Amino acid sequence: MSYKFYQYKNCSTCKKAQKYLDKLGIDYKEIAIRETPPTKADLKKMLKFMNGEIKKLFNTSGQDYRAMKMKDKLPGLSNEQAFELLSNNGNLVKRPFLLSKDFGVVGFKEEIYKENL
Repeated sequence: MSYKFYQYKNCSTCKKAQKYLDKLGIDYKEIAIRETPPTKADLKKMLKFMNGEIKKLFNTSGQDYRAMKMKDKLPGLSNEQAFELLSNNGNLVKRPFLLSKDFGVVGFKEEIYKENL
């Protein structure tokens, strides 16, 4: 099974996740999240894996999130509005962002990867 691995090259968490994927011999397509944010279709699919919790898709510790005052705006956004923002600004997306047809996760926790890959 092939995965889409959206990451930022200077992100230490992304590097850890990538190293772990390589260690397991997982087939993935590396995608630069800032230059090529996840599509709305990928975001919708990931939202299902995140049990419908839209906030989990956002990089809440990022500068763009804070600068745009997303903490205050997010509760009032529809999912479609959130997908529009995320698909146009990779800095807003929680990373790493690993997605296949049967599995999706944002961030990196070795236990979750180990359990699902």
